[in-house]
Amino acid sequence: MRQGARLGIDVGRARIGVARCDAGGLLAVPVETVPRAQEGDADIRRILELADEYGAIELVVGHPLSLSGAPTPSTDDAIAFAARLAAAGSTVRLVDERLSTVSAQQALRASGRSSRSQRPIVDQVAAVIILQHAIDTERASGTEPGRLLTTDEGSSPL
Repeated sequence: MRQGARLGIDVGRARIGVARCDAGGLLAVPVETVPRAQEGDADIRRILELADEYGAIELVVGHPLSLSGAPTPSTDDAIAFAARLAAAGSTVRLVDERLSTVSAQQALRASGRSSRSQRPIVDQVAAVIILQHAIDTERASGTEPGRLLTTDEGSSPL
């Protein structure tokens, strides 16, 4: 297991959930929900600030796929967002996030939260699920999770 904190990122059309783990890669915890910028790069800047604040060695971005593994309408958007993070100089890994939001909603419902009260934090919980899966996979397999995003994928630099 590589040492170093990581950020988990759940990219949505309106909000981006952010989670982090400790330097030992044991436990993912929620950090914040970043509003998705409709113009400009305020969302990218905020995530980079968080990465710097927590000393993240990489960003683990959820890669949305259908249950069959095929791309979904959200796949290109998540890859383009991840590519913008990579173009800004971050190390970015794409990790399968199938059912992360559904799992987050179920966990919040089980804790007694209504659908309405889930909205502000469901993206953070989904980011926790994505990151925890990635660090657990790396710990169990000894290999880095998902795939490393290259800077020439998805979109142009900022």
